[in-house]
Amino acid sequence: MNELLSNIRSCDICKEFLNPNPVVFANESSKIIIIGQAPGTKVHKSGIPWDDASGKQLKRWMGVTNEQFYNTNNFAIIPMGFCYPGKGKTGDLPPRKECAPQWHHQLLTKMQNVELVILIGMYAQNYYLKNSTKKTLTETVDNFQEYLPKYFVLPHPSPRNRFWLTKNPWFEKEVLPIFKNKIQKILL
Repeated sequence: MNELLSNIRSCDICKEFLNPNPVVFANESSKIIIIGQAPGTKVHKSGIPWDDASGKQLKRWMGVTNEQFYNTNNFAIIPMGFCYPGKGKTGDLPPRKECAPQWHHQLLTKMQNVELVILIGMYAQNYYLKNSTKKTLTETVDNFQEYLPKYFVLPHPSPRNRFWLTKNPWFEKEVLPIFKNKIQKILL
């Protein structure tokens, strides 16, 4: 596993498109895998996954401390794109498509203690759930129970999603308590 993580962290398959700085946290004992989109600019600079406002929100949703979150016995953090993809017209560009096919399977086969895979956002959900996603991310998240016990689907916890959260109050009232409870049971 250490060799694989080292290979990922030194990956430069997309160097012609961006400045590679792959971010990944995992070990063979990880119980929960978080698969999000790609690092933002702050995480790209720090090299620490979810070290931004989105990460603070995600940790609140889970009810975990920084110490719990960054303990790779608890959480593996494997984004769809390991590097910051660059800026687009309305936000960050989508994760690079090379990363997940190149590295995810290799990582997942080394982790035998996984009890839950958290799929954050449309890119992760489409990649892992394939044809079982609904027409929209909102519908997929609203039907989260269909993907349990293996997967828990979430919207991105970005502050930019505050309008989505306001428009869908059922998420915080109905989904988050179940999500937090599941996380806490696994971490016991």
